[in-house]
Amino acid sequence: MRRKIPPIQALVCFDAAARHESYTRAAQELSLTQSAVSRQIGALESFLGVALFRRTRHGVALTPSGASYARQTALRLESMERDTLDAMAGQGSGGSLALAAVPTFATRWLIPRLPDFARQQPDTVVHVETRTRPFLFAEGEFDAALYAGTPAQVANWAGTRAVLLMREDVVPVCSPQLLPRGQPVAPEAIAQLPLLQQSTRPDGWRQWFDAQQVDAPRARTGPRYELFSMLAIGAAHGLGVALVPTMLVNDEIARGELMVACERPLSGQRNYYLVTPDRGEERPLLTSFCGWLLAQAQGG
Repeated sequence: MRRKIPPIQALVCFDAAARHESYTRAAQELSLTQSAVSRQIGALESFLGVALFRRTRHGVALTPSGASYARQTALRLESMERDTLDAMAGQGSGGSLALAAVPTFATRWLIPRLPDFARQQPDTVVHVETRTRPFLFAEGEFDAALYAGTPAQVANWAGTRAVLLMREDVVPVCSPQLLPRGQPVAPEAIAQLPLLQQSTRPDGWRQWFDAQQVDAPRARTGPRYELFSMLAIGAAHGLGVALVPTMLVNDEIARGELMVACERPLSGQRNYYLVTPDRGEERPLLTSFCGWLLAQAQGG
């Protein structure tokens, strides 16, 4: 059956015009004339039977239908571009996987372990992009996600299935120079030190001190950083004590840049999950990667 798909050139012109909301700037980006862009978009509107733009005093603006179509076509064009670049580079003769992952987990846990997967699957290309929130797998951008969230958040992610990789136990870490004689201290002493806050978890220190039954009036004070990686760097440079999962700072601890300031871990509300679309049978390559990933998680 012949697919009902408009010409690629028309979609490329529409994508550029939608991003700029300007035929002129789209033409400049594509090295075309403005009239050529206008003709392509006019042909696309005739093909669809839908108005994609409306005229304004300053040029053009997307219609509601045009805005919706632009979001969808942008995703498809990006996917086609990635596939084309892989083919041009001769990559992916054994297949490719596109993963979404939370940033610090990707950089500090996943990517350092990928050489082992590459040894087992030398012809496979693994792409990693950061995502921190649930998304629609139906858009076709990713094969799987490495997600940090609560059990309820994972359960509410429609159209997916999730496997627990590891629990997120957090401990206070800091530069050894911040502690007397470079030795761990009691929770009461932690309350007197500068505390580094995570902006996405403003109650993290409050929860830790409550679990230790320690009064800490300054539990919510201190500089705020968004990512665990930022907290780890700040702590390593002596800015204060950070509350982070040990699995994300094992290298810094091994090098002596960080140390556990108090041996009192707290089980967080969030865990790390492998999330895949619930589409029935998985691709063999994805099944192989999931098995490898679970083995890595069990190994710590």
